[in-house]
Amino acid sequence: MPPIIIEEKCNACGVCADICPTDVFRVVEKKQIPEIRYPEECWHCNSCVLDCKQEAIKLRIPLPAMMLYVDAPAGTAQE
Repeated sequence: MPPIIIEEKCNACGVCADICPTDVFRVVEKKQIPEIRYPEECWHCNSCVLDCKQEAIKLRIPLPAMMLYVDAPAGTAQE
């Protein structure tokens, strides 16, 4: 399942395209919302979601992967 870009929140900074290890996102022109180029290549690593300052990317984790996916509770830092 590919990531979803929430167009109302996206400021077209291109961080998602820069950070994605599998080049799922593609910036066609500066200051335009990136397009999802290779949706089937998404590893669901969550890096695009974590690095988007606008919180404009939503990641849908496939059901088989959800059994392995663990979300860290907010405010818990490892020392």
